[in-house]
Amino acid sequence: MRVTLPEEDACHQPMATLTVRPVETRKELVQFIRLPRMLYAGMPGYAPPLDMEQTDLLDPKRNGIFRHASVQYFMAWRNGEPVGRISAVVDAIAIESWDEKIGWFGALDALAEPEIVSMLLDAAYEWLKNQGMARMRGPVTLGYHGESGLMIEGQSEHAMVGTPWHPKYLHGFVERHGLVKAKDLLTYKLDLTAEVDERHIVPGSLKFGEGKLGDISVSPLSKKQITAQGEVLRGLYNDAWAGTYNFVPLQDYEMDAMIKQLKPILRPEHYVQIDQAGEPIAMALVVPNVFDIAGDLGGSPSPIGWVELGVRLLRHRFTSGRVILLGVSHKVRGTILGAMMPSLAIAELLRRRSALPYQSVELGWILESNLPMRNLIERLVPEPNKIHRIYEKAITPNAA
Repeated sequence: MRVTLPEEDACHQPMATLTVRPVETRKELVQFIRLPRMLYAGMPGYAPPLDMEQTDLLDPKRNGIFRHASVQYFMAWRNGEPVGRISAVVDAIAIESWDEKIGWFGALDALAEPEIVSMLLDAAYEWLKNQGMARMRGPVTLGYHGESGLMIEGQSEHAMVGTPWHPKYLHGFVERHGLVKAKDLLTYKLDLTAEVDERHIVPGSLKFGEGKLGDISVSPLSKKQITAQGEVLRGLYNDAWAGTYNFVPLQDYEMDAMIKQLKPILRPEHYVQIDQAGEPIAMALVVPNVFDIAGDLGGSPSPIGWVELGVRLLRHRFTSGRVILLGVSHKVRGTILGAMMPSLAIAELLRRRSALPYQSVELGWILESNLPMRNLIERLVPEPNKIHRIYEKAITPNAA
């Protein structure tokens, strides 16, 4: 795709040609991965993620989604410099799960120029159309278990692991291009204080292993058994969220990769697994916020920076975390016990805060339509601190 802009602007100065083309070389892939921190450097609220973390997400050699999905990256160029990027994805497992031909777009980042965003969206749209897709949905990078949504609110909030950051102008350009809102994903910041304990009231008679919860027990994370626990977690997670909006089942190789990435920073207190008569029925997993220990080192730390990062990691100098998995098995969903499970899981995490140095955790992504979960959380935190939006657009098929 190539679009030539007018040769002169209002001041009669030559304008550069703006082009969008596929990412084809290893060098371009590296530029694609690093581009957001080049585009957004110095913007209020922006903290660059580690290149290493983004490589795990975007490199075909590192992300298991490439085993079941077709992915194409595009970058916008001007004067030999990249000025925007986007990904387009056809996820075979997602299509099978939904029984709909919906393709993702994601990794959308650009300078504050609507023409750049429009051309990038057109490139993803055309590629998805040529793959036979009927709708385009996103931004999702690169799939359901990656980074979801375009940030609408929360740009000035503390950066959080796995949570995409976008400048305020970007969603306006997306909507101007004709994409419409599908769903909002809400994130809530829960300050871990004694006041929260008082507000999150669980009846005193409801204690694991006693009374009405006599056959209910809780399991922490075991580093020695983390692989087996990961498979239990994957099965419970897939069971808990099956059939919900945008959900795609997590594959075993995706879970293996997640465990490999998280194992060095996880502690037993990060994981809550609630069992009934020895069978898992609910879970919650907190991951430490890497921005707490790396945010001041930049996306590509110096050798001394890497040493400092290692020291901070060993000393577990995190001050916040993110609840990335919170769910209840369909076996108890719709029952009184099932309705209690999220509350009990949160209560267990709060109980463990004395063993962790965290001052707060973020709860997300909560679908705006998930009123039971919102009602539970909003008793503790009345308003979300971040909102990310998923957009959709119908794809007009090629003429026969």
